[in-house]
Amino acid sequence: MPKSGGGVMAWNVFRFCTALRALGSIMMVLVFGVIGLTYYVVVIADYGPALFHGGLDSLTSFIVLLLFHSLLVMLLWSYFATVLTDPGGVPTSWRPSIDEERGDADPLIGLEHGGANLGLNQSSVLGEPANQRMRFCRKCNQFKPPRCHHCSVCGRCILKMDHHCVWVVNCVGALNYKYFLLFLVYTFLETTVVTLSLLRLFIAFFTEGEISGTPGTLVATFITFVLNLSFALSVMGFLIMHISLVLANTTTIEAYEKKTDPKWRYDLGRKKNFEQVTFAFC
Repeated sequence: MPKSGGGVMAWNVFRFCTALRALGSIMMVLVFGVIGLTYYVVVIADYGPALFHGGLDSLTSFIVLLLFHSLLVMLLWSYFATVLTDPGGVPTSWRPSIDEERGDADPLIGLEHGGANLGLNQSSVLGEPANQRMRFCRKCNQFKPPRCHHCSVCGRCILKMDHHCVWVVNCVGALNYKYFLLFLVYTFLETTVVTLSLLRLFIAFFTEGEISGTPGTLVATFITFVLNLSFALSVMGFLIMHISLVLANTTTIEAYEKKTDPKWRYDLGRKKNFEQVTFAFC
């Protein structure tokens, strides 16, 4: 019979990793479903036809459609970059002991990922040799560098792991965090533009007696406004949180794990912390 004391705390949701992978696929379908619905409402049903009305309507429609398509392209680019970019793994041959004693450049950056080409900063990803300690992953059966954590969903250790994101069906780590941050930025901007552009139609639902359009189009417009408003508000909070983490050179995992030290050992100052992420692949 299971113990009652720590039963809830001992619950491990990552036993259901297969379900989480399936959930990720569902979330991807949901993302493209929302994008498709939004495109239909904004471009096909509303601002597309208004583009040929002439006068102020045409100018307004042109500006909205230009912003919408520009942000949509950047949103999709950053999304696929986050999905398809390897977050960074640990080579099976990596060993910390010799390099820690000598203080040499770590082979994980110099050989496996090509630190000079990728622009990764060794101290930000691996830490300074003086601050390192031997860390061993029992699941991967190999050593792992500082700031590296094992992802039970991906089944491997991830460099500077932030979290596993079901929305992108991938871990967010050292090599794709920049794209993830850009994805949040463009998602917030795109959903905000859509929300503002559909606001007049949403208000018309409750103020005007008769509204032009088929019942299906009106329902789609209402749902699109609510969805984009919800995403804009939720992503805004998530974006603010991650910007604060970037400025402190901290990952989501480290934010929950680290103690209240007077000085976080990876903090190089807000400017350098921000540059490490934004200029990582320049």
